[in-house]
Amino acid sequence: MPGIASNRVSPPLYQRQLKLRPRSEEKRSRIVEAATQHFAEHGYHAARVGDIAANLGIAKGSIFQHFGSKDGLFFEVYKRAVRSFAKYLDTPPEVRDQGFFEILRYWLASTEHLVHEDWIPYRISLLGNYGTDLVLKREINRFLISEDPYGTVEFVRFGLERGELREDLDIEMMVSIIDWMVERFQDALLTAELDPGLFRRQGELAEKKEARIQQFLDMLQRAIGSPPAVARQRGRRNHR
Repeated sequence: MPGIASNRVSPPLYQRQLKLRPRSEEKRSRIVEAATQHFAEHGYHAARVGDIAANLGIAKGSIFQHFGSKDGLFFEVYKRAVRSFAKYLDTPPEVRDQGFFEILRYWLASTEHLVHEDWIPYRISLLGNYGTDLVLKREINRFLISEDPYGTVEFVRFGLERGELREDLDIEMMVSIIDWMVERFQDALLTAELDPGLFRRQGELAEKKEARIQQFLDMLQRAIGSPPAVARQRGRRNHR
């Protein structure tokens, strides 16, 4: 496969970029912006670098010069998209004061904003997570682990400091559990938002959504949360 996996020994072109001049940085930014819209509208596999170049009025080779391949271009688009999302702890102070699981509730209850306000970066994130080739997905996973764009590590430490999370679990394990489970659950909520008939078995969608969020939080709390008595004791200890 050309692009990111084209050479198993040498790093791909997007990892071997020299410091760019201001004009090159501006051009690169324009390409990423146009490519973001194009990938969001057409998907990863149907997107064409030639069409992106034509929309910008530049040569296709100019895009390859900057990004090396279609894979490299999408990777830059993906990184820009996920970096635009808020981190877990970017909540109103009154929500943060309520603790770890209420912060999770806040973001899960606000999931529909990904459709109504951030649909382009959200679609790019979906394409990166589910709609790309395995080798590109591997590079995406490396980026998510190394950069932690959602601030999951800091969020878990916040929960530990408050005594809300189990101390006997490895912190990396808890980070992985939250990343995997919350991401999949948000996708399910958005599927229900976009196609209500898929999940509406009884009651109104809003009622079902609230109940499903509570069930999810209960399950997650049983998995990684401290028992209530332990949490209260550790909380008092941390406030001394």
